[in-house]
Amino acid sequence: MQAALARLSRHFTIGMLILLLAFLSLYPLGMLFYGSVHSTPPGEPGVFNLTGYREMATWENFRILANTTGIAFINTSLSMVTAIFMAWLVARTDTPGSRKFEVLLTLPFFIPPILTAMAWGMLGNEKQGALNLLFQWITGTTYSPLNVYSYGGVIWHMSQYSITFLFLLTVDAFRAMDPSLEEAASMSGASRWTVFRKTTLTLMMPVLSSAFVLSFIRGIEAFESALFFGTPAGIKVITTTIYDSITQRATPEYQYATSLAFSVMGLMFFLIIVQWHILRGKSYQTVTGKGYQPRVIKLGKWKWAAFGFLALFFFITTILPVGQLALGSFFKFMGFYKLNMLTLEHYENVWKHGELWRSIYNTLLLGLVGATTTMALGTVVAYVTIRTKLRGRKLIEGLAWLPWMMPGVVMGVGLLWAFAFLPRSIPLYGTIWALLVAYLALGLPLSTRIMSGSYAQLSYDLEECSRVHGASFLQTMLRILVALSWPAFAVGWVLTFFGILRELSASILLYSVGSEVLSVELYKLWTNGQPEEVSVVGLMLVLLVIVFRWVQIRFLNSRISAI
Repeated sequence: MQAALARLSRHFTIGMLILLLAFLSLYPLGMLFYGSVHSTPPGEPGVFNLTGYREMATWENFRILANTTGIAFINTSLSMVTAIFMAWLVARTDTPGSRKFEVLLTLPFFIPPILTAMAWGMLGNEKQGALNLLFQWITGTTYSPLNVYSYGGVIWHMSQYSITFLFLLTVDAFRAMDPSLEEAASMSGASRWTVFRKTTLTLMMPVLSSAFVLSFIRGIEAFESALFFGTPAGIKVITTTIYDSITQRATPEYQYATSLAFSVMGLMFFLIIVQWHILRGKSYQTVTGKGYQPRVIKLGKWKWAAFGFLALFFFITTILPVGQLALGSFFKFMGFYKLNMLTLEHYENVWKHGELWRSIYNTLLLGLVGATTTMALGTVVAYVTIRTKLRGRKLIEGLAWLPWMMPGVVMGVGLLWAFAFLPRSIPLYGTIWALLVAYLALGLPLSTRIMSGSYAQLSYDLEECSRVHGASFLQTMLRILVALSWPAFAVGWVLTFFGILRELSASILLYSVGSEVLSVELYKLWTNGQPEEVSVVGLMLVLLVIVFRWVQIRFLNSRISAI
């Protein structure tokens, strides 16, 4: 009788989990398809046809697709190499200040892209950019070496986020690896490079492959970089094309935009299938029941070269743009830096801006609730798919991954349709909870992948040993799996929180009066010609990032020392 009740409880739990994930992924996806074959926007009568798909089948759109995938692949490949190198230096070597660099190197990821885009527009403008003017002053020439309004500028701005994103996903995996596996390879005669390539990277394949796919998809969905630096140069990508079709036309072309988005999802499915094929049937356990001490690799005289590389990356990606924002916040007009132009009026304007403070409150509330809920749900999904043999786990994994294939603007459109068809007793649209649903859906794939990578490194004998000694399922989860995966959970929480803080494309479609979030208010300030106020808010966000990262590292250190 007890066995039957336990089986029934498991089936009920799995069923409810599938329903929840279907609401977050399949429902908006299905409504998005409905909108792609429907001739009018949500809530308006129309007819069903394939006009959107016919308009999509042009050579111009093929060029846009090639632009998008090419930029995303180059960005991800270069960023992956850089991020792996930096993560290895920080986690496995005696590079001076490695712990401090772990905080400093990740700062660019958490700063909203609209802020750094504006800063680099001032720094790398071909005619009036501060760096070009400095170069001309030093060399005495009129040559401008930098032009951010180009393919290189788009990739450069994207890479600042991709590198730090990949660094965050890999640094803890390097730190958690049992060094005895590498020592065994060294004792067998393998060189340091061979050990790194054939042992370290191979054992980290779950984390690295997931990180690469996540970053590549983020590159395809990138919006701000292409909008600021690609549009003026005539460079079109999928996200800006979708955005223009919905917001920059006299009559929004929902059919065309959603049809274009569906063409991208086929590529995403292909990437997932390739990743699953690579990992299928292989073991990548690097954390076992045996104790070990992390091994620090001595770099000798090269440690200061490593320090210089990390410091240079921090200076270029953080100090320069933040310094530009600081200048803009203290001068009356950005770009006119004279002593008689110094002012504090921009700080006064921000202090008196009631809607801005309301948006900050809404964003922090959604960030705290959304990040915690997303990571909790991602932890459950990862456990079911990685640590159990329950029927339906593949379906759960697929449902949790689906939202990552939808750019934020497309998810926003899908949820517009989804909310329009909900019963009147569930009035989500126009409330702050509509944004929470969007953030939960958009953040779930990341939380699931982070926790899946962490669980994949834990040997099954840890659970078996715990249960043999009489521990319950809940005790095993809390004292073994959760305790060992806390670093990954904390990283995922911070990533999700700041993802909510930065998210613009879905927010701008789903917010209403009273539910504005910070990214929307920043966009309003920018479009209203108030970059100086945006600079003030940007400095506030940088301070918030530093505080959160400091608290996170202190928390992780205390948790790791207690295990």
